[in-house]
Order: sequence, then C-alpha cells, then structure tokens
Amino acid sequence: MIHYLHRQQVIPAPIEEVWAYFSDPKNLNPITPPDMNFEIVAGGDVKMVEGQIIEYRVEFLRGIRSLWLTEIAHVRDLQYFVDEQRVGPYRFWYHEHRFEKTANGVKMTDHVTYVPPYGFLGDLVTAVWIRGKLERIFDFRFQKINELFGSGK
Repeated sequence: MIHYLHRQQVIPAPIEEVWAYFSDPKNLNPITPPDMNFEIVAGGDVKMVEGQIIEYRVEFLRGIRSLWLTEIAHVRDLQYFVDEQRVGPYRFWYHEHRFEKTANGVKMTDHVTYVPPYGFLGDLVTAVWIRGKLERIFDFRFQKINELFGSGK
C-alpha cells in the first residue's frame, strides 16, 4: 500500500536564504532528531545537484544502523528538489521539497510518498509504528526550522 506524509511550514526569510540552507546536504543533520544518530557517509559535501548520490547511516531502531542511499532526482533552483531512495529501509521513498515565495517569507512543502517493506506486514507496522516515527521526525524538523529562521504564520 502507498502511504503519504504532507507538511507545510512558512519560514520568515528570503527564498534565497531558505534555498541555500536546504540545498546543502550537511544541513540535514541538525534538523534530524539526535536519537536517529544520522550521519552522512558520502556525497553530502557539495551543494545539491541533480543526479547527486548521498549515502547516509541512520538508526531507526535503537542500536540498529541502516544504510540509506538517496539520489537527488530533480532540482529546480529556488523552487523544488526531489530525493528518491535507491537503497534503504523502504520499498519506495519519494520526497518532494517545494519552496514558494510568499508575502510572509517562504512556504515550504514536504510531500513524501512511501511504501514500507514486507507487504501487508509492512502496512501493519506502518499503522502502529512507522507513521508515528515519521510524524515525530517532521515535528522535530518543524521545531528546529522555527529555531533557525523564526516562526512564520
């Protein structure tokens, strides 16, 4: 089954500043919950470009680190980028990040389309654990972005 996560946040800053922050892969670490022990292993040392492969290690379960290999599949400067999982914990992961200039700053929209592994069992685990974990990750991210840029409306 296909699952979706959709979040929006207004960031009270110029689009150029917001884009510069989010197009630098190194900035993913400070907006990821510390208990995930997130680490960029390779490919995150340059500003994001289409076709870029980034290798991470992340801890979804305490003590179990997982490889996550993503490709920056699409980039349109100051508008959007898409990361797609190539190797990792999901059967399918497509994360679209959109940035839209507004009167109050930048409306940032995250839209994640994902399919957990293991078919029906994965859907069951999504219902009882994965969905909540993703919600907490994006709640943490929302808070950190507010701390970095100030809170928008």
